[in-house]
Amino acid sequence: MKLRKKGTLMLLASVMSISLFGCSSPSEGKQTAAPVEGGGVSASTGGKLVLYSAGPQKLADNIVSGFEAKTGVKVEMFQGTTGKILARLEAEKANPVADVVILASLPTAQALKADGLTMPYPDAVNSDKLNQEWSDAEGHYFSTSASALGIVYNTNQVSAPPQSWSDLGLPAWKDAVNIPDPTLSGSALDFITGYLSVKGEKGWELFNQYKANGMAMAGANQEALDPVITGAKSVVAAGVDYMTYSAKAKGEPVDIVYPAEGTVISPRPAAILKSSQNVDNAKAFIDYLLSDEAQKLVAEAYLIPGREDVEAEGRTNLKDIPLLPVDWTWMNDHGDETAARFSEVFK
Repeated sequence: MKLRKKGTLMLLASVMSISLFGCSSPSEGKQTAAPVEGGGVSASTGGKLVLYSAGPQKLADNIVSGFEAKTGVKVEMFQGTTGKILARLEAEKANPVADVVILASLPTAQALKADGLTMPYPDAVNSDKLNQEWSDAEGHYFSTSASALGIVYNTNQVSAPPQSWSDLGLPAWKDAVNIPDPTLSGSALDFITGYLSVKGEKGWELFNQYKANGMAMAGANQEALDPVITGAKSVVAAGVDYMTYSAKAKGEPVDIVYPAEGTVISPRPAAILKSSQNVDNAKAFIDYLLSDEAQKLVAEAYLIPGREDVEAEGRTNLKDIPLLPVDWTWMNDHGDETAARFSEVFK
């Protein structure tokens, strides 16, 4: 199997296989919780759910608490980047543990589905209200939230922020900019592959200019943002917007620009794994993620809600963000080679 995307995927691409999740059979006979108004679940299902979640810790904790209160199900959660989640799945391939994964990028979920590792749940409550471009028509994954990538800057140091991606290659920004490492940040890889899916081979000219202008590849998203918050750097290219809005709300001197030529949205899909030992609880958890209650928690965390009928406050919503017309299939198919080539340029 060729895993096409994310984080540690270059390490995992040659070793993960369908057998990763084929060693155990789903449990049978558990009571399925009944859906209630707005989605979610009513009666307790009991038992447990093992969740591997990428994303904001506070949001993940709030979602787990809400689900446990609704159902009585005990959630065991591993929180980490998409790359760390994939590494953990690889380490557990002889004895699969996770029931549900929440990832930080759509192409990762596309790859898992393509390789037969996900379980469809076409009857998920409120799935018809999701942004259909971000979720699977057969119910293999559901993008319950999303972030947008932009140019993040320190407001104490920058009075006239860059307005386009090409601005960051200009002398005015020499040695002042970070960009997350696409082998560690799924959203950074989304930006790079998304940009290239639109610009083609010519798009590499921008990234070569970035390197020549002293742009630094600086860890995952938070590691790239922290030096901008402290003032050690002035700008993050392909910065994650919800992190920026959250830091800004705490009084940190940061803000974000979405370049007029368009940017990339990074959906955050949730999927039930084919090896799930707690299938009914996993389905109940997906229903909860799509519920009014959980989508409100998403909005409060400054993420873009996955449901199109829900908007967030205190941030720019999807309808007001200029988007590049990216090709998700191309991004999925070229993730590994793009991450490797980008790392070679910036080493």
